Amino acid sequence: MPLLQFTEKGIYCKQANVYIDPWKPVDYAIITHAHADHSRWGNKFYLSHHLSKPIIQHRLGQDISIESMEYGESRTINGVHFSFHPAGHIIGSAQVRVEYKGEVWVASGDYKLENDGFCAPFESVKCNVFITECTFGLPVFKWKPQEEVFAAINAWWRQNKADGKATVLTGYSLGKAQRILQGVDPSIGKIYTHGAIEKTNEVIRNMGVKLNDTIYVTPEIQKKEYEGSLIIAPPAALGTSWQKKFPAFEVGIASGWMNMRGPRRRQSVDRGFVLSDHADFESLNIAINATGCEKVIVTHGYTNIFSKWLNENGIDSQVESTEFEGELAEVGQGKGEKESE
Repeated sequence: MPLLQFTEKGIYCKQANVYIDPWKPVDYAIITHAHADHSRWGNKFYLSHHLSKPIIQHRLGQDISIESMEYGESRTINGVHFSFHPAGHIIGSAQVRVEYKGEVWVASGDYKLENDGFCAPFESVKCNVFITECTFGLPVFKWKPQEEVFAAINAWWRQNKADGKATVLTGYSLGKAQRILQGVDPSIGKIYTHGAIEKTNEVIRNMGVKLNDTIYVTPEIQKKEYEGSLIIAPPAALGTSWQKKFPAFEVGIASGWMNMRGPRRRQSVDRGFVLSDHADFESLNIAINATGCEKVIVTHGYTNIFSKWLNENGIDSQVESTEFEGELAEVGQGKGEKESE
């Protein structure tokens, strides 16, 4: 029997009777990170990294039963050893290492290899079996260094400011928004945030994590005050009455999907910036090879194509179905998160 099984409720360890990122309510859930498709309401008990804990409580309720661990710390349940290791995806994101009787499996959750300078950088973990996402598992997906991406974002913002316009840039309220906030040049102008992002920022700041200064978008602020500013918003805010608060503005999306023409065209925005919190095709291959694993289980993304690629290149691979979404909601393809002001 495999150490981890894919069931209708989630990734299950029968020996310990625990699940990793379950998509249906269970008794014991080990959570890789606080995004809504990986951390869901209804579980009796949660275990997460300590930087994910306050965010999960903010999203699911302060009354949930939750404990947390540091990276490298281990918890043993019925002889099975579980530990967290940096995934580099967002703040508090972790790969879950599972060891039992000398056999080691690693569930990656979502991850990226580039060090964004904000969250703990990805750490390779040796294992027998590696469960990996492949959100961007096609050769066409190849990311530029984030310094180049932010240079382009800053240049766009400066031009908009010179033209008397506001700049609206979208990204998930958890993860992408903070990466944008920390990556742009705050000397260009004021940075405003949508309420969903500002509430998340507040939780992160309360953990003692330093973020650049932001101003919460409120009805009391006059339109003229937004001229020349950067406004960071969740994707769900686009095309809503919330945008009426601003004077003339341009809109951009920061997402790995901006690497493709189709999503850029469908979103009808002024600019698309290729910035993802997931690994690109090359990084997926680097991460897999670094584990030294004997087998790869591919979950969400271009699963069939990527698994075929691995098998053709001498890596035993199979596909398993999950309910994880990757970055689909950033371009209106997934269920996404309900973003309120």
